[in-house]
Amino acid sequence: MKIWGKFFGFAIGFMFGRIIGGLIGLWLGHLYDKKRGEVEKLMGKGSDRQALFFNTAFAVMGHVAKASGQVTEHDIRLATALMDQMRLSGDTRREAQAAFTQGKAADFDLKASLRTFRLISMGRRELLQMFLEIQIQTALSDAKLDAKEHAILLTVAQELGFSREQLDELLKRWQAEVNFQRHGRQQTSIKDAYEVLGLDEQASDQQVKRTYRKLMNEHHPDKLVAKGLPAEMMELAKQKAQDIQAAYDRVKQDRAMR
Repeated sequence: MKIWGKFFGFAIGFMFGRIIGGLIGLWLGHLYDKKRGEVEKLMGKGSDRQALFFNTAFAVMGHVAKASGQVTEHDIRLATALMDQMRLSGDTRREAQAAFTQGKAADFDLKASLRTFRLISMGRRELLQMFLEIQIQTALSDAKLDAKEHAILLTVAQELGFSREQLDELLKRWQAEVNFQRHGRQQTSIKDAYEVLGLDEQASDQQVKRTYRKLMNEHHPDKLVAKGLPAEMMELAKQKAQDIQAAYDRVKQDRAMR
């Protein structure tokens, strides 16, 4: 039984409002203890958090894919390609397909799903950003972003605690990464390399190094898995880290940095 919320609620309430204040504080403390218990129950083990990330990610992917009105063959190929990249098979692949289908349903509650995911993620910023980037990758799979897709991505971003400006910055960086993957890292323009890092050519060498270290720390696959990223999605994190490394190497080469 959780009692600390009640204890401190009563003590603080009594301090300011004597008996009546104490009773009000006791009630508020009870609500706090109850809510805390619900969160801990939802969180369960790390594997449960990873399962929620996995299922919510594929459900939202399905919702994003249907933004234009119907899921196309291209959308299905993208989902299949991601499952192949993650080496999903058997029951795990069927779970991903079922979640994707659930997200396409007319009654899918996007905001409720995102709020539950954010609650269980406990504000782990890197984990929430990785989730958002997976949805951006889905939306940009055809190298274009229509208004409905952007509207859904904005809802996803805001429900996870990101602003419109932060979303647009991530979209710009991901578009540059798409160019990286399409043209080959050695042939990619220096402009795309800077945009993958979220920098411009006026940045100092120190800013470039500092940003690179920050991005690599945020997207380190092992750290993300420890925070709740499903092990099956580690390949996506590895790809992201490789793109960041390649962009940094390209900038270093262009600047003759050591």
